[in-house]
Amino acid sequence: MSSVRSPGGRAVYSVASRGEDNMIRLWLLAFGLIAMAAGQEPSKSTMIVIDHASICGPDLQVLQQAFTDTGLKPDYGGPHGNGVTHMALLGFDDGSYLELIAPQKAGVVEGSNWAKFMTGDAGPCAWAVATGDIDAEVDRLKKQGIQVDAPQPGSRKRPDGMAIEWSTASLGSGTPGSVLPFLIEDRTPRAWRVEPSQSATGSGLTGVGTVMIAVNNLDASIALFRRAYGWEQPLIETHGDFEAKVAYFPGAPVMLATPAGAHSWLSDRLEKFGEAPVAFLLNTRDFNTAAKRYHLSGSKNWFGQRMGWFDASKLHGVRLGVLGQ
Repeated sequence: MSSVRSPGGRAVYSVASRGEDNMIRLWLLAFGLIAMAAGQEPSKSTMIVIDHASICGPDLQVLQQAFTDTGLKPDYGGPHGNGVTHMALLGFDDGSYLELIAPQKAGVVEGSNWAKFMTGDAGPCAWAVATGDIDAEVDRLKKQGIQVDAPQPGSRKRPDGMAIEWSTASLGSGTPGSVLPFLIEDRTPRAWRVEPSQSATGSGLTGVGTVMIAVNNLDASIALFRRAYGWEQPLIETHGDFEAKVAYFPGAPVMLATPAGAHSWLSDRLEKFGEAPVAFLLNTRDFNTAAKRYHLSGSKNWFGQRMGWFDASKLHGVRLGVLGQ
């Protein structure tokens, strides 16, 4: 069993099974929409639910093999409707997933929002949150003074030939999902877009729990998220092993990281790619079992929770961690 807490630290539910996880995700989403329709906030702050987190690279097969070698085999998802990219995904029991994205043809990236991330083999590059009413959420965010682009259609053709469709809307400046997430609303049943992957089922890893975003100005980025979602002030810790000062909004799926020194891997990444996700943290109900199964290293205590990392050298440089008790 694992508890999920609101941004104010109040436990709102416990997770016991895949079915409960998915029902809870839908409940949180529906609760927020009902409150917005009534002209109210569901609480002091707005809860967001990670839909998926994206990992970019120049070669999809290389990314797929790297994850397969760790024991987490992705499922090929097919080409996107833009004619430029294709993807594979690692679906989890809570309904979230990791998306591996790369060009369909080597080096051909024109037309993709994440071209520089793919050609630069950036790894983590974007994240998305689910919404059941994208127009209503766009309007809400605009009222908070957040820059929001109009919703745009998206699509993908699965390997079995089934076409799936959705709408997305970008928030803030930069590429979609670089700092603030992009919004996604399904136009076809969500189960067509993602199902739990066989390699993740029974793994003890329950879903994409936290996105860690590299930012230049920690205070400005904290203010941006608080304006968008009404969250309380975050906790802040410095982690020398990560060479970063990190802000965490309790109960929310976001950590912000800024370089702790003048020269570090994080400052180099910011210079190369700008502000964007740098790591994704998976949730687990049993940290010890996950640490043993996936040979996690660097086990530390981050904000009262245990943190361990997959071997980035085996994941083609992708920083992927596990967070749990």
